Amino acid sequence: MYVGISRNLATTREYSGDLISFSSVPIGFEASIIEQTAHRPWPLPRQPWIMVQTWLDLLFAHWPVDSTLLRSKVPSAFDLDLYEGQAYIGVVPFSMTNVTFRGVPALPLVSTFPELNVRTYVRAEGKPGVFFFSLDAASSLAVRMARLWLNLPYHRAEMRCVAREAAIEYRSRRLGEPAELVSTYEPKGSEQVPRPGSIEHFLTERYCLYAVDRSARPYRLEIHHPPWRLRSADARFERNSVAAAAGIMLPDAEPLLHFSKRQDMVAWGPVRLQAR
Repeated sequence: MYVGISRNLATTREYSGDLISFSSVPIGFEASIIEQTAHRPWPLPRQPWIMVQTWLDLLFAHWPVDSTLLRSKVPSAFDLDLYEGQAYIGVVPFSMTNVTFRGVPALPLVSTFPELNVRTYVRAEGKPGVFFFSLDAASSLAVRMARLWLNLPYHRAEMRCVAREAAIEYRSRRLGEPAELVSTYEPKGSEQVPRPGSIEHFLTERYCLYAVDRSARPYRLEIHHPPWRLRSADARFERNSVAAAAGIMLPDAEPLLHFSKRQDMVAWGPVRLQAR
């Protein structure tokens, strides 16, 4: 359950850009994001987008990890992307709304749910992106569709995300596996756009994900969103075993913590890459 999402699905808005036409997107979705492209590291895909999502109350928690360990767990088609020679693992809890395909109305019981991912950073064909070790979601439908369509490592979880004033109380327990997150986090300080070249920019400004299909063939799935607006964060982790469930032990060190209130995004379909 998510507390504090404001929704109005009664009407929609339309927007037409040079390459992409918006129609039948939820009124809460900011369709004008497609005009914001100066920050992108490469041009928008020319094909039509196929999905929209809105991400809410995100915590980015990152730990430095041994790149040798990650290399053994990431498909050889992808190069590890390091910041000043260091690999990072991210644990990212948040809530989603407006999750729907192009031309399909967003429905409250289907399009809104918490999600939690464990990720690292890779490159292929010169483009930096995200590689997911796991994605937990409270939506059985989302889990089934993502596994069937994209072969992404989605898992059904019992999840609860509650906003209490500035703090977010987040609980996730994967069904049938010892993978759990219990955390309370809240933003602090002012909101800023990460500076190119900074660690914050490296960890968040990513415009594609990488994965392999059921035949172990690598692919890229491109996304678009405005520049991240981040705040520093405080977080308390009562339980955090989601990285360990992927065979990655987090170091006994304070994580880098960042918070974002909201991000709207669009996504395209997967594109197969040349195997190496």
